[in-house]
Amino acid sequence: MKNINLEDYSYTLHESKIAKYPLKERDQSSLLLSLSGKISHDKFRNIVNYLSGNDILVFNDSRVVRARIHMKKETGAMIEVFCLEPHLPIDFERNFASYGPVKWKCLIGNLKKWKSGLISKKFTHNGTERYVWAKRLEKAGDSWIVEFDWNDKSLTFSDVLTLTGRIPIPPYLNRPDEDLDIDRYQTIYCKTDGSVAAPTAGLHFTERVLKDIESKGIKKTSVTLHVSSGTFKPVKGLNITDHEMHTEHFYVTPESIEAIKSGRVISVGTTSLRTLESIYWIGVNLISARFNPAIGPYVGQWDPYGPHRDISSAEALDAVLGYIESLPTRILEARTSLIIVPGYRFRIVKGLITNFHQPKSTLLLLLAAFAGERWREIYDYALKNDFRLLSYGDSSLIIP
Repeated sequence: MKNINLEDYSYTLHESKIAKYPLKERDQSSLLLSLSGKISHDKFRNIVNYLSGNDILVFNDSRVVRARIHMKKETGAMIEVFCLEPHLPIDFERNFASYGPVKWKCLIGNLKKWKSGLISKKFTHNGTERYVWAKRLEKAGDSWIVEFDWNDKSLTFSDVLTLTGRIPIPPYLNRPDEDLDIDRYQTIYCKTDGSVAAPTAGLHFTERVLKDIESKGIKKTSVTLHVSSGTFKPVKGLNITDHEMHTEHFYVTPESIEAIKSGRVISVGTTSLRTLESIYWIGVNLISARFNPAIGPYVGQWDPYGPHRDISSAEALDAVLGYIESLPTRILEARTSLIIVPGYRFRIVKGLITNFHQPKSTLLLLLAAFAGERWREIYDYALKNDFRLLSYGDSSLIIP
């Protein structure tokens, strides 16, 4: 890891190359193809032509929540509270379903103006004026624990966010969120609230593309990883070993694990990929007696890079299935801080659908790990052929 210099994983990204808005039709985006050592391109609409009947597409079905709330102090000072992840109740489902006070780990904008006291936001529900309040509690790393309460107990916290929050579009778009982002910064198949950034590889899929995939006999399954704001966290310094990776929560059913055992796994996005590879490492921890029941299923940032017995993907997946069978919920609930950098050996994923990522980012390092040195050719081709980059940009299908 010490030999990885971030300067080697950079490219010149001009502002004009960043897609500030989505195309009118999702599946009309360009699709770069890196298949069998050759690079070409087509429209995303035609992606089914490059997939085979033995493929299993794995989607991340997490839904982006309206995580940014602009609130006011009594003095009139504006404070932005950006909800990152639940603190109490700690699981997303119970927290969103709460009718009373909840606590969240949050980033706070204009923090210097909020030394103490409550901040609030007024909103209207069923024609009646209501309020949500926030109280800042203790520091939590580079964020804060914030308690929210509201004066309409017919509303869950999920309802409150929907009524008061804003869609957290990426900061590099350099624009405020707009009404179109409510729909377009969301996949059409999302179903589980929790992300504060979109799993953007899925933004290109439409009902007609999904029908084409089904017609060809290609299998589909889903995992749920709630994307955190850490996906945009810049890597500071030149050595990746100094970077602290964000932790994200994910959920997987035994049916999805059985599906990924049955063919060539094509990951729709880097979030699905990190989930799939994390499942493997949870299986390794179970088999190697490194599993700690006190903290539950968890993959640390550097876990895969230490000495390990060589365990097949089938063995690891079967170990995870056995663990799930012992759970009353029969769902794997886990956390991952896994970082994937050049030198990583992929155990589950054989193909990747992904957008184009920022220079010197952990996502670009992941792409370089997956595509090898060809990542440079891929990005050179995209830049020379006027591809639109980043979250609202074009897509790629990479099968090394």
